Amino acid sequence: MTVRYRQIAALLIGSVLGSVLLMLSGCSAPNIDRFKEGKPSLSLAEFFAGETIAYGIFEDRFGQLKRQFRVHIDGRTEQGKLILDEQFLYDDGEQAQRIWTITSTQTKDGFIRYEGSADDVTGTATGKAAGNVLSWSYDIELAIGDNDIEVRFDDFIYQMSDNLAINRAHVTKWGVELGTVTLVFLRGKLAQSELADNNFQLERW
Repeated sequence: MTVRYRQIAALLIGSVLGSVLLMLSGCSAPNIDRFKEGKPSLSLAEFFAGETIAYGIFEDRFGQLKRQFRVHIDGRTEQGKLILDEQFLYDDGEQAQRIWTITSTQTKDGFIRYEGSADDVTGTATGKAAGNVLSWSYDIELAIGDNDIEVRFDDFIYQMSDNLAINRAHVTKWGVELGTVTLVFLRGKLAQSELADNNFQLERW
């Protein structure tokens, strides 16, 4: 769902550790319950079935663009679990991979609860879908120099149509906002059009 942010965090962690002003700021998460009637209803297993591509950017807390990237996602269901194999290419040539294993539970109040795991995720990722919106939170332990530093990602995916969704992620440390990630997911005809026109490549930037 979201990217491997080792270099992204390296750009920001140092200044956060040394700045008292940053400790006074943070981000507030939207209450997704109010989107319960939103359409189309977001189901991760349905939206990410098969091939999905994404374009993304990372901005620091001041709105400065720091990185651009592309993602190719192969989604499949195995024994009732959603497997998302994500391949990343960054504008500086770095490549990365994350493989999610995600389970879902339908609740009596009409929501869908999600839990997920990946190799670089600390503990269990948790999420909740209401209507066309999903909240998705997890911690990642990043190697920064000789140290391992854990940061928090709070993702909010908004499905805009059958073949398009937008992901807005807040990146924080100790409740302090480091920056935001914006992703546009394309599937179906939209993804095939980008691939056919050779706009989307993971071989080179």
